[in-house]
Amino acid sequence: MNQPYLSFLLLFGFVAFNAFLLIGLSHLLAPRKPTVLKSTPYESGMPPLGDAHERFSVKFYLVAMLFIVFDIETVFLIPWGTIFLGTGGAGAGPSTGFLLVEMLVFMLILAVGYVYIWKRGALEWD
Repeated sequence: MNQPYLSFLLLFGFVAFNAFLLIGLSHLLAPRKPTVLKSTPYESGMPPLGDAHERFSVKFYLVAMLFIVFDIETVFLIPWGTIFLGTGGAGAGPSTGFLLVEMLVFMLILAVGYVYIWKRGALEWD
């Protein structure tokens, strides 16, 4: 009954053993020559400025979230375009008219959301 799982468990054990062995060997055998330059933080070749725990404005996170939301929603255009053009485009059948109306409603909802956040001042960076 345990025969089918035996090969999997052996493979899993072998992989885990190799992972621990390689990490342990690299930790033990790696050359260590610590210097002041090596222990300083690296920020794209420039010396670090300010505190690492500097607080960001909530506006930064709001703009980031809005970008993600609108970016992901516009990615939905790709499968729609593939289906719409794959059926022959506008006027190729009864379902293409529905697809066009459906996408126009989707774009209208996106536009209303965009105008709403624009009027609320979420896109103004002070």
